[in-house]
Amino acid sequence: MSKMHFSNIIRQIEHTFAGMDEKQFNALLDDCESVIRSGGKIVASGLGKNVPICEKFVGTMNSLGLESAFLHTNTAMHGDIGLIKDNDLILILSKSGSTVESCLFAEYIRDWKAEKWLLSFNDGGKLAQVIEKKLLLPLEHEGDPWNIVPNNSSSCYLILLQGLALYLAERLGVTLNDFRRNHPGGAIGAKLRNVT
Repeated sequence: MSKMHFSNIIRQIEHTFAGMDEKQFNALLDDCESVIRSGGKIVASGLGKNVPICEKFVGTMNSLGLESAFLHTNTAMHGDIGLIKDNDLILILSKSGSTVESCLFAEYIRDWKAEKWLLSFNDGGKLAQVIEKKLLLPLEHEGDPWNIVPNNSSSCYLILLQGLALYLAERLGVTLNDFRRNHPGGAIGAKLRNVT
């Protein structure tokens, strides 16, 4: 493994964010802020390699005291969909934008009152036709020899959602004391006990 390979990965990820529609990201940020201020939550939904990405986002949101939940796209249609309330916002992650389970889920909740956003790398996918609000990211390459392993796309989702969580925390006035209260354990908890 050479440093050049890591440089290529970083360059490809930078290409994605350089091409991101900032106006759409800010619209997503506005909607998320509005939903949380009104007592709703952000529901991150995905399957496959997007599951740990969604879970990391939800974990960060919870540690900041911001209402969030993970909904596995596969189990959503078997009862788990009940966690969605009218004043929530649902983020559906799908690289291809045409994953069968995600399309079925999106079609089912199409007329629900909850806000719906698609995060995808494909503006020609079926989900882009069903979900009105979307943030579509460009993807130059996945970074593997076959350009198929969900590597750079997953990394971009992680960076995007972590950024979303931190921007929300800033807008909603989350303080270090809020984070301290929610994270008493481990090395972070020990460090926060000594921070004024």
